[in-house]
Amino acid sequence: MELSLQWLTQTMAGEFLLTVLVSMIPVVELRGGIPFGVTAGLPVWAAFIAAVIGNLIPVPFIIVYIRRIFQWMRRRMPRLNGMVDKLERKAHLKGQRVTKYKYLGLAVFVAIPLPGTGAWTGSLAAAFLDMPLRKAIPSVIAGVLIAGMAISILTYGVTSLF
Repeated sequence: MELSLQWLTQTMAGEFLLTVLVSMIPVVELRGGIPFGVTAGLPVWAAFIAAVIGNLIPVPFIIVYIRRIFQWMRRRMPRLNGMVDKLERKAHLKGQRVTKYKYLGLAVFVAIPLPGTGAWTGSLAAAFLDMPLRKAIPSVIAGVLIAGMAISILTYGVTSLF
């Protein structure tokens, strides 16, 4: 019994960590992390926790450093200027939707579980709208939690069919 419990703990820790890592990837985020974790064998609640943690890890770094990173990329890697321009345009475009309602708008934007929304894009928009970190973070966290609950419910519903 001890050996199988130890194996289960180590196996679940591996899946948990992989779910955290998958959820850190832009575009995939927790919208892909939760189904990934459940498919890997985690219970929905554990996949939710892992995906939320993974999705939130990059947020403060994006809000604080993305403009400096883009400036550095423009100076050191001019070939990537097109990509940087595209990302900046995306941030400004998404930021227009957020501007009217500020922090509530940011939370709602991050919470919408559709491609092109989420913590990465919301953090990018917050950075380009010069939102203070201490005010933007709670909005992004609220949005990630709402999106995570929606995706968890969908994932649980789909997996319970099988």
